[in-house]
Amino acid sequence: MQKVAVGLEILAKDTLLQQQFKGNVALLCHNASIDSKCTHATFIFKSIFGDRFKKIFGPQHGFSTDAQDNMIETDHTVHPYFNIPVYSLYSETRVPTDAMLEGIDHFFVDLQDVGCRMYTYIYTLTLLLEKCANKDIEVIILDRPNPINGETLEGNVLDTAFASFIGRHPIPVRHGLTIGELGLMHQRLWANEKANVRVIQMKAWEREMYFADTRLPWALPSPNIARAESCLVFPATVIFEGTYLSEGRGTTQPLEIMGHPKIKPFSLFADHLEKTMMHSGLKGFAVRPILFLPTFHKYVDVVCGGFQIHATDKETFQPWRVGQLMLRELFHHLGTDFKWLEPPYEYIHHLEPIDILNGTDQLRHWVEKKSSLEDLDGLEQLDEYREQHQLISLY
Repeated sequence: MQKVAVGLEILAKDTLLQQQFKGNVALLCHNASIDSKCTHATFIFKSIFGDRFKKIFGPQHGFSTDAQDNMIETDHTVHPYFNIPVYSLYSETRVPTDAMLEGIDHFFVDLQDVGCRMYTYIYTLTLLLEKCANKDIEVIILDRPNPINGETLEGNVLDTAFASFIGRHPIPVRHGLTIGELGLMHQRLWANEKANVRVIQMKAWEREMYFADTRLPWALPSPNIARAESCLVFPATVIFEGTYLSEGRGTTQPLEIMGHPKIKPFSLFADHLEKTMMHSGLKGFAVRPILFLPTFHKYVDVVCGGFQIHATDKETFQPWRVGQLMLRELFHHLGTDFKWLEPPYEYIHHLEPIDILNGTDQLRHWVEKKSSLEDLDGLEQLDEYREQHQLISLY
Protein backbone atom coordinates (compact mmCIF):
# COMPACT_ATOMS: atom_id res chain seq x y z
CA MET A 1 0.00 0.00 0.00
CA GLN A 2 1.35 3.43 -0.98
CA LYS A 3 2.30 5.77 1.84
CA VAL A 4 -0.10 8.68 2.23
CA ALA A 5 1.25 12.17 1.58
CA VAL A 6 -0.38 14.78 3.83
CA GLY A 7 -1.11 18.33 2.74
CA LEU A 8 2.07 19.61 4.38
CA GLU A 9 4.18 17.28 2.27
CA ILE A 10 2.32 18.19 -0.91
CA LEU A 11 3.09 21.86 -0.24
CA ALA A 12 6.71 21.13 0.63
CA LYS A 13 7.37 19.31 -2.66
CA ASP A 14 5.40 21.48 -5.12
CA THR A 15 7.32 24.64 -5.97
CA LEU A 16 4.63 25.84 -8.39
CA LEU A 17 2.07 25.57 -5.58
CA GLN A 18 4.37 27.47 -3.23
CA GLN A 19 4.60 30.33 -5.73
CA GLN A 20 0.86 30.92 -5.43
CA PHE A 21 1.41 32.37 -1.96
CA LYS A 22 3.09 35.72 -2.53
CA GLY A 23 2.40 37.49 0.75
CA ASN A 24 3.07 37.05 4.45
CA VAL A 25 2.26 33.71 6.05
CA ALA A 26 0.91 32.46 9.39
CA LEU A 27 0.68 28.84 10.52
CA LEU A 28 -1.71 27.22 13.00
CA CYS A 29 -0.02 24.02 14.10
CA HIS A 30 0.95 21.79 17.02
CA ASN A 31 3.15 18.85 17.97
CA ALA A 32 1.60 16.52 15.36
CA SER A 33 2.22 18.90 12.43
CA ILE A 34 4.95 16.74 10.89
CA ASP A 35 5.75 15.21 7.52
CA SER A 36 6.54 11.57 6.76
CA LYS A 37 10.12 12.05 7.97
CA CYS A 38 8.97 13.65 11.24
CA THR A 39 10.10 17.14 10.20
CA HIS A 40 7.95 19.75 11.91
CA ALA A 41 5.89 22.15 9.80
CA THR A 42 7.64 25.23 11.20
CA PHE A 43 10.99 24.14 9.73
CA ILE A 44 9.32 23.43 6.39
CA PHE A 45 7.58 26.81 6.39
CA LYS A 46 10.78 28.65 7.23
CA SER A 47 12.50 26.86 4.36
CA ILE A 48 9.72 27.71 1.89
CA PHE A 49 8.73 31.23 2.94
CA GLY A 50 11.78 32.58 4.74
CA ASP A 51 11.14 35.97 6.35
CA ARG A 52 7.56 35.96 5.03
CA PHE A 53 6.76 33.33 7.68
CA LYS A 54 5.60 35.86 10.25
CA LYS A 55 3.46 34.20 12.94
CA ILE A 56 2.67 30.86 14.58
CA PHE A 57 -0.62 29.98 16.26
CA GLY A 58 -1.36 27.08 18.60
CA PRO A 59 -4.71 25.42 19.47
CA GLN A 60 -5.87 23.94 22.79
CA HIS A 61 -3.02 22.20 24.65
CA GLY A 62 -0.67 24.76 23.14
CA PHE A 63 1.67 24.95 20.19
CA SER A 64 3.96 22.64 22.18
CA THR A 65 1.03 20.31 23.00
CA ASP A 66 1.99 20.05 26.66
CA ALA A 67 -0.99 21.59 28.49
CA GLN A 68 -3.22 19.00 30.17
CA ASP A 69 -7.02 18.76 30.20
CA ASN A 70 -9.77 21.33 29.54
CA MET A 71 -9.77 24.91 30.81
CA ILE A 72 -5.97 24.99 31.09
CA GLU A 73 -4.97 27.94 28.96
CA THR A 74 -1.61 28.62 27.35
CA ASP A 75 0.22 31.91 27.04
CA HIS A 76 1.37 33.84 24.01
CA THR A 77 5.11 33.67 23.57
CA VAL A 78 7.96 34.07 21.09
CA HIS A 79 9.40 31.05 19.33
CA PRO A 80 12.90 30.51 20.80
CA TYR A 81 14.48 29.56 17.48
CA PHE A 82 12.56 31.42 14.78
CA ASN A 83 12.07 34.52 16.97
CA ILE A 84 8.52 35.11 15.73
CA PRO A 85 5.32 35.41 17.79
CA VAL A 86 3.47 32.29 18.91
CA TYR A 87 -0.17 33.13 19.68
CA SER A 88 -2.38 30.84 21.72
CA LEU A 89 -5.97 30.26 20.57
CA TYR A 90 -6.76 28.67 23.91
CA SER A 91 -6.01 31.72 26.01
CA GLU A 92 -8.07 34.80 26.80
CA THR A 93 -9.42 34.30 23.29
CA ARG A 94 -10.39 31.34 21.09
CA VAL A 95 -10.46 33.58 18.00
CA PRO A 96 -7.49 35.42 16.49
CA THR A 97 -7.74 39.12 17.22
CA ASP A 98 -7.38 41.79 14.56
CA ALA A 99 -3.94 42.59 15.93
CA MET A 100 -2.85 38.95 15.67
CA LEU A 101 -3.96 38.83 12.03
CA GLU A 102 -2.45 42.16 11.02
CA GLY A 103 -0.11 41.87 8.06
CA ILE A 104 -1.06 38.26 7.22
CA ASP A 105 -2.07 37.34 3.67
CA HIS A 106 -2.12 33.52 3.87
CA PHE A 107 -3.14 31.63 7.01
CA PHE A 108 -2.24 27.93 6.88
CA VAL A 109 -3.84 25.34 9.16
CA ASP A 110 -2.05 22.06 9.84
CA LEU A 111 -3.73 20.17 12.71
CA GLN A 112 -4.17 16.46 13.29
CA ASP A 113 -7.76 15.71 14.31
CA VAL A 114 -8.89 12.43 15.95
CA GLY A 115 -12.18 11.95 14.08
CA CYS A 116 -14.42 12.56 17.09
CA ARG A 117 -16.82 15.46 17.66
CA MET A 118 -15.57 16.07 21.22
CA TYR A 119 -12.19 17.43 20.12
CA THR A 120 -11.56 21.13 19.79
CA TYR A 121 -9.22 21.55 16.82
CA ILE A 122 -12.00 21.45 14.24
CA TYR A 123 -13.74 24.28 16.12
CA THR A 124 -10.55 26.33 16.31
CA LEU A 125 -10.59 26.00 12.52
CA THR A 126 -14.22 27.04 12.08
CA LEU A 127 -13.80 30.03 14.41
CA LEU A 128 -10.79 31.08 12.34
CA LEU A 129 -12.84 30.77 9.13
CA GLU A 130 -15.58 32.95 10.61
CA LYS A 131 -13.03 35.56 11.69
CA CYS A 132 -11.36 35.67 8.27
CA ALA A 133 -14.62 35.92 6.32
CA ASN A 134 -14.46 39.73 6.48
CA LYS A 135 -10.73 40.00 5.90
CA ASP A 136 -8.48 39.82 2.86
CA ILE A 137 -6.84 36.67 4.19
CA GLU A 138 -6.73 33.32 2.44
CA VAL A 139 -7.11 30.29 4.72
CA ILE A 140 -5.35 27.16 3.47
CA ILE A 141 -6.07 23.86 5.21
CA LEU A 142 -3.28 21.30 4.89
CA ASP A 143 -5.32 18.13 5.03
CA ARG A 144 -4.55 15.14 7.25
CA PRO A 145 -6.10 11.69 7.71
CA ASN A 146 -9.09 10.98 9.86
CA PRO A 147 -7.33 8.33 11.98
CA ILE A 148 -10.51 6.29 12.57
CA ASN A 149 -11.43 6.29 8.85
CA GLY A 150 -13.50 8.60 6.71
CA GLU A 151 -16.57 6.49 6.11
CA THR A 152 -17.84 5.12 9.46
CA LEU A 153 -20.41 7.36 11.12
CA GLU A 154 -21.64 6.74 14.66
CA GLY A 155 -23.40 8.48 17.51
CA ASN A 156 -26.01 11.13 18.00
CA VAL A 157 -25.88 14.38 16.04
CA LEU A 158 -25.22 17.34 18.34
CA ASP A 159 -28.25 19.35 19.41
CA THR A 160 -27.04 22.95 19.02
CA ALA A 161 -28.83 23.89 22.26
CA PHE A 162 -25.84 22.10 23.85
CA ALA A 163 -23.19 23.70 21.65
CA SER A 164 -19.80 24.45 23.16
CA PHE A 165 -16.12 24.56 22.24
CA ILE A 166 -16.14 20.74 22.17
CA GLY A 167 -19.18 20.64 19.91
CA ARG A 168 -20.10 23.68 17.81
CA HIS A 169 -21.84 22.05 14.86
CA PRO A 170 -24.53 19.40 14.21
CA ILE A 171 -22.27 16.43 13.50
CA PRO A 172 -22.24 12.92 15.01
CA VAL A 173 -19.63 11.63 17.43
CA ARG A 174 -17.71 9.82 14.69
CA HIS A 175 -18.03 12.40 11.93
CA GLY A 176 -16.07 10.61 9.20
CA LEU A 177 -14.42 13.76 7.84
CA THR A 178 -10.89 15.00 7.39
CA ILE A 179 -10.20 18.40 8.91
CA GLY A 180 -10.21 19.88 5.39
CA GLU A 181 -13.62 18.41 4.66
CA LEU A 182 -14.92 19.70 7.99
CA GLY A 183 -13.79 23.18 6.99
CA LEU A 184 -15.64 22.87 3.68
CA MET A 185 -18.76 21.56 5.41
CA HIS A 186 -18.66 24.59 7.71
CA GLN A 187 -18.54 26.91 4.73
CA ARG A 188 -21.35 25.13 2.91
CA LEU A 189 -23.78 24.57 5.80
CA TRP A 190 -23.04 26.75 8.81
CA ALA A 191 -21.13 29.88 7.81
CA ASN A 192 -23.12 33.11 7.60
CA GLU A 193 -20.35 34.66 5.53
CA LYS A 194 -17.88 32.78 3.35
CA ALA A 195 -14.15 32.87 3.86
CA ASN A 196 -11.53 32.61 1.13
CA VAL A 197 -10.56 29.00 1.87
CA ARG A 198 -8.96 26.13 0.03
CA VAL A 199 -7.83 22.64 0.98
CA ILE A 200 -4.51 21.15 -0.09
CA GLN A 201 -5.58 17.54 -0.38
CA MET A 202 -3.65 14.44 0.56
CA LYS A 203 -2.43 11.92 -1.96
CA ALA A 204 -3.13 8.17 -1.66
CA TRP A 205 -5.52 8.54 1.28
CA GLU A 206 -8.69 6.47 0.96
CA ARG A 207 -11.78 6.77 3.08
CA GLU A 208 -11.61 3.27 4.53
CA MET A 209 -8.11 3.81 5.94
CA TYR A 210 -7.31 3.83 9.63
CA PHE A 211 -4.16 5.64 10.66
CA ALA A 212 -2.01 2.49 10.61
CA ASP A 213 -2.93 2.04 6.95
CA THR A 214 -1.37 5.39 6.02
CA ARG A 215 2.19 4.24 6.92
CA LEU A 216 2.74 7.69 8.46
CA PRO A 217 4.44 8.36 11.80
CA TRP A 218 2.15 9.22 14.70
CA ALA A 219 2.92 12.20 16.92
CA LEU A 220 0.54 12.94 19.76
CA PRO A 221 -1.93 15.72 18.83
CA SER A 222 -2.84 16.26 22.49
CA PRO A 223 -1.11 15.07 25.67
CA ASN A 224 -3.44 12.11 26.29
CA ILE A 225 -3.57 10.69 22.75
CA ALA A 226 -0.06 9.24 22.65
CA ARG A 227 -1.05 6.32 20.39
CA ALA A 228 -3.03 6.31 17.16
CA GLU A 229 -4.95 3.35 18.62
CA SER A 230 -6.29 5.63 21.36
CA CYS A 231 -8.31 7.56 18.76
CA LEU A 232 -10.56 4.57 18.10
CA VAL A 233 -11.41 4.13 21.79
CA PHE A 234 -11.70 7.88 22.43
CA PRO A 235 -15.41 8.13 21.42
CA ALA A 236 -16.13 5.56 24.14
CA THR A 237 -14.02 7.00 26.94
CA VAL A 238 -14.21 10.79 26.48
CA ILE A 239 -17.72 10.84 27.99
CA PHE A 240 -16.23 9.82 31.34
CA GLU A 241 -14.81 13.36 31.54
CA GLY A 242 -18.39 14.30 32.48
CA THR A 243 -18.28 12.12 35.60
CA TYR A 244 -16.20 11.68 38.73
CA LEU A 245 -14.82 8.43 37.34
CA SER A 246 -11.24 8.64 36.14
CA GLU A 247 -10.79 8.51 32.38
CA GLY A 248 -7.19 7.46 32.89
CA ARG A 249 -5.46 10.82 32.96
CA GLY A 250 -2.39 10.52 35.12
CA THR A 251 -1.66 7.03 33.79
CA THR A 252 0.18 5.70 30.76
CA GLN A 253 -3.11 4.63 29.13
CA PRO A 254 -5.28 7.76 29.27
CA LEU A 255 -8.61 7.71 27.48
CA GLU A 256 -8.34 3.96 26.98
CA ILE A 257 -9.34 3.11 30.56
CA MET A 258 -11.84 4.27 33.15
CA GLY A 259 -12.27 3.54 36.84
CA HIS A 260 -13.10 4.55 40.40
CA PRO A 261 -11.70 3.70 43.86
CA LYS A 262 -14.93 1.91 44.82
CA ILE A 263 -14.97 -0.45 41.82
CA LYS A 264 -13.84 -4.04 42.37
CA PRO A 265 -13.14 -4.76 38.74
CA PHE A 266 -12.58 -8.51 38.67
CA SER A 267 -15.72 -9.45 40.57
CA LEU A 268 -17.81 -6.87 38.71
CA PHE A 269 -16.54 -8.19 35.41
CA ALA A 270 -17.02 -11.88 36.24
CA ASP A 271 -20.38 -11.51 37.98
CA HIS A 272 -22.07 -8.98 35.72
CA LEU A 273 -20.24 -6.96 33.10
CA GLU A 274 -18.98 -9.82 30.93
CA LYS A 275 -22.51 -11.22 30.58
CA THR A 276 -23.96 -7.76 29.87
CA MET A 277 -21.45 -7.15 27.10
CA MET A 278 -21.98 -10.60 25.62
CA HIS A 279 -25.76 -10.20 25.57
CA SER A 280 -25.55 -6.69 24.10
CA GLY A 281 -24.78 -7.99 20.61
CA LEU A 282 -21.93 -5.46 20.30
CA LYS A 283 -18.81 -6.84 18.65
CA GLY A 284 -15.20 -6.04 17.89
CA PHE A 285 -13.99 -5.23 21.39
CA ALA A 286 -12.92 -6.69 24.71
CA VAL A 287 -13.24 -5.20 28.18
CA ARG A 288 -10.44 -6.10 30.59
CA PRO A 289 -10.58 -5.58 34.38
CA ILE A 290 -7.58 -3.63 35.72
CA LEU A 291 -6.24 -1.71 38.70
CA PHE A 292 -4.45 1.59 38.13
CA LEU A 293 -2.88 4.42 40.10
CA PRO A 294 -3.25 7.96 38.70
CA THR A 295 -0.22 10.17 39.33
CA PHE A 296 -2.24 13.36 38.68
CA HIS A 297 -5.78 14.51 37.90
CA LYS A 298 -8.71 12.56 39.42
CA TYR A 299 -7.80 10.26 42.34
CA VAL A 300 -4.11 11.14 42.34
CA ASP A 301 -2.19 8.45 44.29
CA VAL A 302 -5.39 6.49 44.96
CA VAL A 303 -5.75 2.99 43.50
CA CYS A 304 -8.72 2.73 41.16
CA GLY A 305 -10.47 -0.36 39.96
CA GLY A 306 -11.61 -0.15 36.39
CA PHE A 307 -11.51 -1.43 32.86
CA GLN A 308 -9.58 -1.05 29.64
CA ILE A 309 -11.45 -1.16 26.34
CA HIS A 310 -9.58 -2.98 23.58
CA ALA A 311 -10.64 -2.77 19.94
CA THR A 312 -10.20 -6.33 18.65
CA ASP A 313 -11.87 -5.76 15.26
CA LYS A 314 -11.86 -2.18 13.99
CA GLU A 315 -14.50 -2.89 11.38
CA THR A 316 -17.19 -4.06 13.80
CA PHE A 317 -16.23 -2.05 16.91
CA GLN A 318 -18.78 0.66 17.78
CA PRO A 319 -17.06 2.78 20.42
CA TRP A 320 -19.90 5.23 21.03
CA ARG A 321 -22.29 2.41 21.90
CA VAL A 322 -19.71 0.57 24.01
CA GLY A 323 -18.89 3.72 25.99
CA GLN A 324 -22.52 4.57 26.66
CA LEU A 325 -23.20 0.98 27.75
CA MET A 326 -20.20 1.00 30.09
CA LEU A 327 -21.35 4.31 31.55
CA ARG A 328 -24.86 2.98 32.11
CA GLU A 329 -23.61 -0.12 33.92
CA LEU A 330 -21.10 1.74 36.11
CA PHE A 331 -23.68 4.41 37.00
CA HIS A 332 -26.04 1.78 38.42
CA HIS A 333 -23.29 -0.35 39.96
CA LEU A 334 -21.76 2.53 41.93
CA GLY A 335 -25.09 3.93 43.12
CA THR A 336 -24.51 6.81 45.54
CA ASP A 337 -20.76 6.66 44.87
CA PHE A 338 -21.40 7.72 41.28
CA LYS A 339 -21.46 11.48 40.63
CA TRP A 340 -21.84 13.50 37.47
CA LEU A 341 -19.17 16.18 37.11
CA GLU A 342 -20.46 19.61 38.12
CA PRO A 343 -20.22 22.76 35.98
CA PRO A 344 -18.37 24.65 34.68
CA TYR A 345 -17.07 22.64 31.77
CA GLU A 346 -15.41 24.42 28.84
CA TYR A 347 -16.44 27.65 30.59
CA ILE A 348 -20.16 26.83 30.36
CA HIS A 349 -21.92 27.17 33.71
CA HIS A 350 -25.57 26.52 32.86
CA LEU A 351 -25.30 23.02 31.35
CA GLU A 352 -24.27 19.68 32.83
CA PRO A 353 -20.77 18.70 31.62
CA ILE A 354 -22.01 15.26 30.54
CA ASP A 355 -24.70 16.93 28.41
CA ILE A 356 -22.11 19.21 26.81
CA LEU A 357 -19.96 16.18 25.98
CA ASN A 358 -22.91 14.21 24.63
CA GLY A 359 -24.42 17.17 22.78
CA THR A 360 -27.79 16.33 24.36
CA ASP A 361 -29.36 15.60 27.74
CA GLN A 362 -31.15 12.54 26.34
CA LEU A 363 -28.13 10.29 26.79
CA ARG A 364 -27.84 11.19 30.48
CA HIS A 365 -31.50 10.28 30.91
CA TRP A 366 -30.87 7.05 28.98
CA VAL A 367 -28.13 6.13 31.46
CA GLU A 368 -30.12 7.07 34.55
CA LYS A 369 -33.24 5.18 33.45
CA LYS A 370 -31.16 2.12 32.45
CA SER A 371 -32.88 2.14 29.08
CA SER A 372 -32.25 -0.42 26.36
CA LEU A 373 -29.74 -0.49 23.53
CA GLU A 374 -32.70 -0.24 21.15
CA ASP A 375 -33.54 3.11 22.77
CA LEU A 376 -29.90 4.14 22.36
CA ASP A 377 -30.05 3.25 18.67
CA GLY A 378 -33.10 5.51 18.38
CA LEU A 379 -31.00 8.52 19.42
CA GLU A 380 -28.72 8.02 16.42
CA GLN A 381 -30.42 9.82 13.52
CA LEU A 382 -27.85 9.98 10.73
CA ASP A 383 -29.77 10.09 7.44
CA GLU A 384 -29.51 13.85 6.87
CA TYR A 385 -25.89 14.00 7.99
CA ARG A 386 -25.00 11.02 5.78
CA GLU A 387 -26.23 12.95 2.74
CA GLN A 388 -24.20 16.01 3.78
CA HIS A 389 -21.14 13.82 4.30
CA GLN A 390 -21.40 12.37 0.80
CA LEU A 391 -21.82 15.81 -0.77
CA ILE A 392 -18.71 17.22 0.91
CA SER A 393 -16.40 14.24 0.34
CA LEU A 394 -13.05 15.09 -1.29
CA TYR A 395 -11.72 11.53 -1.48
